[in-house]
Amino acid sequence: MKKFIKIDDNDNVVVALQDLAKNDFIEVDNKKIKLIDDVNRGHKIAIKNINTNEKIIKYGFPIGHAIKVIKEGEWVHTHNIKTNLSGINEYRFNQKLIKNTFENKNLTFNGYKRIDGNVGIRNELWIVPTVGCVNGIADNIMKKFKSEIGKLQIDNTNVLKHNYGCSQLGDDHANTRTILCNVAKHPNAGGVLVLGLGCENNYISEFKKYLGNYDEKRIKFLVIQEVNDEIDEGVSLLKELYDNMKNDKREEIPLSELKIGLKCGGSDGFSGITANNLIGKISDFIIAQGGTTVLTEVPEMFGAETILMERAINEEVFKKEVNLINDFKEYYMKFNQPVYENPSPGNKAGGITTLEDKSLGCIQKAGTESVVDVLKYGETLKKHGLNLLSAPGNDMVSTSALAASGCQMVLFSTGRGTPFGTFVPTVKISTNTDLYKLKPHWIDFNAGSMIENTSIDILIENLIKLIISVASGKKVNNEINNFRELAIFKSGITL
Repeated sequence: MKKFIKIDDNDNVVVALQDLAKNDFIEVDNKKIKLIDDVNRGHKIAIKNINTNEKIIKYGFPIGHAIKVIKEGEWVHTHNIKTNLSGINEYRFNQKLIKNTFENKNLTFNGYKRIDGNVGIRNELWIVPTVGCVNGIADNIMKKFKSEIGKLQIDNTNVLKHNYGCSQLGDDHANTRTILCNVAKHPNAGGVLVLGLGCENNYISEFKKYLGNYDEKRIKFLVIQEVNDEIDEGVSLLKELYDNMKNDKREEIPLSELKIGLKCGGSDGFSGITANNLIGKISDFIIAQGGTTVLTEVPEMFGAETILMERAINEEVFKKEVNLINDFKEYYMKFNQPVYENPSPGNKAGGITTLEDKSLGCIQKAGTESVVDVLKYGETLKKHGLNLLSAPGNDMVSTSALAASGCQMVLFSTGRGTPFGTFVPTVKISTNTDLYKLKPHWIDFNAGSMIENTSIDILIENLIKLIISVASGKKVNNEINNFRELAIFKSGITL
């Protein structure tokens, strides 16, 4: 195995691929360099002398500047570099589109066609509470339903619990209602019981107005303050939904109908090199088939946003991207919080030093395709291709936002490991082989073998096969473990 990787020819640092000891030698560009420090894998090593205030270059872009002289062979991290980022920037439209090199393979998967024209990759029965007060009742209804039905003839069941739906005002109230409406109409659900209490802000009669047109055979409603026995009433409605949806059959669907969310969490120094790089290739491949991918985690675009802006399909989309970035910075400033308080302690331990370092790795997931649209939080997908979505970096909130936008699955890279999944299949992709071996019950695919002489072409082929099999019904670890969460973005007052 190689000792290090130099990502771009212009870089003045390399990344250690294994733990290296002080006084070890590495050979970079035909020059032997003696290490001044012990350097853990995923961390950076200077390959030239770097002066105070000189830029540190990784991925071919600055990730910060030296706060003191850094010698050739020295460990480069938080003790000797600092971010270049500050404040809100002005941007100019400078389009640099890149041609997609993948061909349309005319591939298909086996999914469920819905009456509204959307396609699901699961046929699940969900309870969607309008307010957190009924979470326990929802659990009891589903438990009794499953005990009476016995072996299910559908893919799964889920109670999408959350804490909101009451004591909220303004945008928070609207966000909760919008996300829950999107969830109720998600194509991965063959049947949904919307369960209300009866006195909450998010009351069902108003909820229905925002839901718009819906299939009455697929969505039922129950206000539990209005009935004598809410458990029996709920079970009866679930049985109606179940009887309708258990006859649904998978059929051959073109890959152009796939909508895939792109997410990373618990990142390390390999994230931008292995898993995110691989996911970016998959994003380009899916788009070449006519499909759709969605990148979010806006705060983790800071410092790399101009790369995405250059790929805006037109000036209108560019302006949306500018608003996406600056609106999120203003959100931080509104609460007097630092805009660039990132990366996390776990990221730093894994070798990520500054927000630019993290962001340049994060956006690798977006591949090289043009950005066709930018969605506000709670909006649903309208255009095939690469979309950007407004949501925070928080894993549970942003992954829920991807699912609520219409994504049928999420590709989720991680270097540190995380067990959770959202309410759609969440395919965990490890950035390193050690994590894959340690947590096989969390991780579904290992991208770490990319630095162990497995070609990226083989990894692309294998991950595409996995995606098609998941879209066709194969369960991933978050489903097997029944780790399926819904988290809604909140920023305002709780009454």
